Amino acid sequence: MKHLSSLCLLFSALLGTACTTSNAASSALPTAPSGSLSTEAFSGTVDVGGSDSHTFSVNLSGGQLNVILTAAGPPTTIYMGLGVGTPAGSSCSLLSSSQVLAQAGTTAQLSGTANAGTYCVAVFDAGNQTAQIAYSVTVTHY
Repeated sequence: MKHLSSLCLLFSALLGTACTTSNAASSALPTAPSGSLSTEAFSGTVDVGGSDSHTFSVNLSGGQLNVILTAAGPPTTIYMGLGVGTPAGSSCSLLSSSQVLAQAGTTAQLSGTANAGTYCVAVFDAGNQTAQIAYSVTVTHY
């Protein structure tokens, strides 16, 4: 629960929206966003001490945003930095609280709601790389 609250605070600060947690008995079922779900797949490489980022646009305010580091390596067990931010020239400006260490998987390492706008996803060396890392990341949003 503490981890979920931290992620909610992270996305609240980053995207200007609110997250809440509650018991199922005390909450109504959420309504589905009226837009269509977009899935964007990005891939690239991260050099030792480096980062790589990609921009994407969210068209519907209040829609779900999920970020999944789907592959990274070699080695496939490496933890990479992963974050969402706003484009700043040719880089991605991340808030310090919007970054997580993630190992490649099939479930979202970052999730929340987003306002309409342009965002970026960044994958970066978490300080444990000894060689270039190839990665794939998937972003789903409305």
